[in-house]
Amino acid sequence: MVIKYSRDSLKFLSRLDKKSVDRIRTAIQGLALDPPKGDIKPMQGYSDGRKRLRVGEWRVIYRYGDDGEIRVLFIINIGNRGDIYK
Repeated sequence: MVIKYSRDSLKFLSRLDKKSVDRIRTAIQGLALDPPKGDIKPMQGYSDGRKRLRVGEWRVIYRYGDDGEIRVLFIINIGNRGDIYK
């Protein structure tokens, strides 16, 4: 499975310390497993199948897609618990 990050998610990760980035990336790697592991819930109000992954005080907004025969995990946004949903 290929993991693609949005510009906003990469920008957020660049501002965090290395320990936090490693924790978030490990949790994202868990999404590539079958079945995905982590605290996952579907997001309401979106028809594209977005879900959120809880990693401590951070939230990862993502969705799955297909690029031909390759399954792709799109990381839409990463942010703090209170700010990510605005």
